[in-house]
Amino acid sequence: MLLKETALVRLLSLKIPVLLFVGPRVMRLDEEICEIEVPLGWRTRNHLGSMYFGALCAGADLAGGLHAARLTTTGKFRGVKLVFADVRGEFLKRADGDVLFRCADGARVAAAVRETHETGERVTLPVGITALVPKKYGEEPVARFTLSLSLKRGSAAVRLAEAPSPRETGTGGA
Repeated sequence: MLLKETALVRLLSLKIPVLLFVGPRVMRLDEEICEIEVPLGWRTRNHLGSMYFGALCAGADLAGGLHAARLTTTGKFRGVKLVFADVRGEFLKRADGDVLFRCADGARVAAAVRETHETGERVTLPVGITALVPKKYGEEPVARFTLSLSLKRGSAAVRLAEAPSPRETGTGGA
């Protein structure tokens, strides 16, 4: 488990409380891949003993959005806002163990965040998430999700992007 990244998820949970409730853990987060694990327990289990539909969607949401959330909560892309416009899910097997959600679209998401920041235009792209129960089924998916990640530059970012630099105003720099 990646502690720093999991702490970021806990911070996001202040705005999205269901994330705190399902207890996700960030297992991998690099430029390309995001892996989130959601444990199967009393909070996430349905009446049949497998993972509840809502918990599966919360895991897919986090795996599909964490690349963008990390970029837009720090650094120069802070003003870019993200939301999911739609979701498609294909449920292949019972998710009857801890579920690992994997999104391998990190580079595409980063490019979309940059494009939104630079152009100010809304960018929407589909991101794919695969749900696995590795301890029972290895790399065989139990579900697949496609979420449309919609990115838009907020009004504060527009003001920052359009503001003249200190050099242009003659108030700073050598």
